[in-house]
Amino acid sequence: MKRRLIQKSLVYSLIFAGLTFISCSEETEKNNKVEEHISKVRSEYAPDKRIAMFDINVEQKGNMYLLTGETNIPEAKNDLISQLESRKIDYKDSIKVLPDPALENMIYGVITNSVANLRGEGKHSAELVTQATLGTPVKVWKKENTWYLIQTPDGYLAWVDAGGIQLMDKKDFESWKSSSKIIYKKTYGQSYSENKESARPVSDLVAGSVLELLEEKPEYFKVKYPDKREAYILRDESEKLSDWLANLSPTENSLVSTADNLMGLPYLWGGTSSKGVDCSGFTKTVYFMNGMILPRDASQQIREGKLIDSVGQFEKLAIGDLLFFGRKATDSTKEKVVHVGMWIGNNEFIHASGDVHISSMDSTSSNFDDFNKNRYLRTKRILGESTKGLSYLKKENIYMTEKNKDSLLKK
Repeated sequence: MKRRLIQKSLVYSLIFAGLTFISCSEETEKNNKVEEHISKVRSEYAPDKRIAMFDINVEQKGNMYLLTGETNIPEAKNDLISQLESRKIDYKDSIKVLPDPALENMIYGVITNSVANLRGEGKHSAELVTQATLGTPVKVWKKENTWYLIQTPDGYLAWVDAGGIQLMDKKDFESWKSSSKIIYKKTYGQSYSENKESARPVSDLVAGSVLELLEEKPEYFKVKYPDKREAYILRDESEKLSDWLANLSPTENSLVSTADNLMGLPYLWGGTSSKGVDCSGFTKTVYFMNGMILPRDASQQIREGKLIDSVGQFEKLAIGDLLFFGRKATDSTKEKVVHVGMWIGNNEFIHASGDVHISSMDSTSSNFDDFNKNRYLRTKRILGESTKGLSYLKKENIYMTEKNKDSLLKK
C-alpha cells in the first residue's frame, strides 16, 4: 500500500514537472518571439543607431510583457505593436515616442555658438562625436538636466549643452527660416559689435556659419544671432546665403580650393569645423562649403556615391573622389572603414591625420603614404551623384522655407 502511494506521488510529480516544463518552454518561446519582433523592427527602421532611435526593452510580468524605452520613429513603434497583436501576445505599452512632451513644443533649435561640440552623452566628459556650426538648424528630441538630444541635418544624433543652442517653437523656427541670411566663407574670423574692425568682437566665426541678415552696409553686413545678439561682419568675408546658393556650381577645382584653405588644420576626433577636423569631418566640411551635406562618419560616407575603384587603379580616379581605408573583410571578420581622404590628382590625396596634409600613392614620392596604401579599400565618386545619404543645399529646405528659397534664388 505504501509502495503504491509512493508510485502515485512520483507519477503526479512527473506530470507536474512536465506541465511546468511545457509552460516554461512556451513562455520562453513567447519571450523569444517578442525579442525577435523588436530586433526585426529595429533592423528595418533603425539599423544605424547614430541616425535613428529604437531603444526598446521587454520584461515579462506574469503572462504579460512590459515594453519600455523610447524611439523617435512612431511608425516603428506602431509596427511592433501590430506584430505583437497579430501574435496575440499580451503586452503593456510604456514606450515613449519622442520628441518628449516635456519640451512643450520647443522641439526646434538653431546652433548659436561658432561651433557647438556635440557629445555621445549629456555631459562634458563624454566623447566628442561631432560638431555643428553657427546657424545649423536641428531637431530637438529630449532634455536631460542642461543637455538636449538633437539631430543635425545629416541625421546624426548627439547631445548639446544648453549654452550652444537656441530653442524655438514651430512659429519662431519658421520665422527664422523665412528670414534673409548670410554665410561666412572665410576659414576663421570674427564678428564685431560696431561697423569697424577696431570694435569689440561679438564672437568668433568659422567657415559655414549662417546668420540672419538685418542690414547691408558698403563694407559690412549687420546680422543677428539665433539668441538675438547683433553684430557686424566684413562683407568680403561673407555673402548673402541666397546669392551663395544661387551661384553654387561645385567643381573639381572648387573642392581642391576649399581643401587647400584647410591645410595644416589640426586633427580633432569628432571635429567637423575649421577649428579642427577628423578625417570624415574634413571631407564633410570641404563638401559642405561646396553646397553638399555628406553623412557624418567614414563608414557612412562609403555607402554613398558611385563606385570607381576597389583594386588600386588610381588612374581611374577624378579630383574630388573619396578614398576609403581600413580593414578588408575576411571569412571571419567584417570590413571595417576607419579613414577617408579626397583625391586631388597627380597620384595625391588630401586628408586629416595628425593635421590636414597631402599624401601620395606614388612609392617614389617624398610624401608616399605606404601605411594608407596598404589599407586602401575603395574609391567612391560624390560630386554630381545622388544617393540616399547625400543632400544638396540648393535643393533642400534646410536654411529656408520652400517659398522663401524659391523667391530668393530667383532674384
